Amino acid sequence: MTDNITSVSGGGRADAGVSALTGRTGAGTPAETRGKTTIADGVVAKIAGMAAREVPGIHSLGAGMARAFGAMRERVPGGGGGVTRGVKVEVGERQAAVDLDVVVDYGVSIVDVAGAVRTNVISAVERMTGLEVVEVNVVVDDVDLPDDEEEGQTQPDEGRVR
Repeated sequence: MTDNITSVSGGGRADAGVSALTGRTGAGTPAETRGKTTIADGVVAKIAGMAAREVPGIHSLGAGMARAFGAMRERVPGGGGGVTRGVKVEVGERQAAVDLDVVVDYGVSIVDVAGAVRTNVISAVERMTGLEVVEVNVVVDDVDLPDDEEEGQTQPDEGRVR
């Protein structure tokens, strides 16, 4: 029998904000339970961000200002891809909670997309970390409208008012 214990370090220590999985030691215990596995909050946030982006109908993650700063950060060399933009996580001893700010594509069912995001995020985080995801809160900040200029449908000489 193995006892897996998950704990989160607190305070100002260097390992603050991480989840540590530890097991029993000794010759009679399976190798996979010997030692300690530490999962940082940022890892859970990356998993959740990637899982949310995989859902059809999600245009991007992050509220307005976060998207604006993220777009500038992506243009700077070494600025990162912003996988965790719009993702906040709280990791406890054995559970995690995820908050997502999303932008959906115009025309999709927001209720269906939010449900699919919850399902995908919970599945990915639980499968990859072993933590129980108790909630995934989805805030829809914006709807991405089709841009006529990108699709080449706008005629330069045509306008509503002449």
